[in-house]
Amino acid sequence: MAITASQVKELRDKTGAGMMDCKKALTEADGDFEKAIEILRKKGASVAAKRADRAAKEGVVLTKILDDGKTGLILEVNCETDFVANSDDFVNFANFVLDAIVANKPANVEELLETEVDGKKVNEELTNITGKIGEKIEISRFTLESSDNSLFADYVHHGAKLAVLIKADNVEGVEQASLTSTLTDIAMQAAAMKPIYVNREDVAQDVIDKEKEIYMEISRKEGKPEQILEKIAEGKLNKFFQEICLTEQTFVKDNSKTVKDVIADFNKEHSSDVKLSNFHRYHVSDEKK
Repeated sequence: MAITASQVKELRDKTGAGMMDCKKALTEADGDFEKAIEILRKKGASVAAKRADRAAKEGVVLTKILDDGKTGLILEVNCETDFVANSDDFVNFANFVLDAIVANKPANVEELLETEVDGKKVNEELTNITGKIGEKIEISRFTLESSDNSLFADYVHHGAKLAVLIKADNVEGVEQASLTSTLTDIAMQAAAMKPIYVNREDVAQDVIDKEKEIYMEISRKEGKPEQILEKIAEGKLNKFFQEICLTEQTFVKDNSKTVKDVIADFNKEHSSDVKLSNFHRYHVSDEKK
């Protein structure tokens, strides 16, 4: 029988499930509402809707390096409790999502949900696992990057709650294993020290101006002479860059060097011109951007 839009809306209002899920359930149930509700419950759709307002602050971060290091992927999938985050069902689902990104290369989470792997649609598998586990499950974010003259490396901290994907450019002709080892060390640095930018040149001028204004005002209130406020602010800005810029941080494995020095030493040893160009640091407790 033909299913009308009003029937779909009525079932949606009754269950809170998605429109497409409701239409499929009504079609399968030949318009029988009670049977359609049962179908939705079995598929976990109504459970998913009821969980939608719950906070999913646990989960895992996964990474994958592909195409001989020319492609890098980092993914975060969330749930409500650490117990679920460590369960086989949740970890298997997260890896399924990772495979779906690799296979389909979606541009964003919305596109990802409409893709499939081995005949299984991501949004349907998400609904199913939500119903099975009984917690809100959320694919919160991912980054997939590729570049022919780049090398990606990753670091996943124990427990898979924190991971970093890092990218270096100008890698043509460079011995890959050695560079990957160096980049992995720097990815560990980013995981531990929480930089925001790669280089000071990446920091927006308005951010720099605001910091400088704050430093000058503090010094002014401390009674410092007006003619030296600029110099004091410049000194504090340098410390600011050392905290937030990856290349200017003290290298955690050798505090006699900065990360910039580590890259310079690598380039000198290998007669190369490798440059750090980007990194993504995902931590499950961080605010999503």
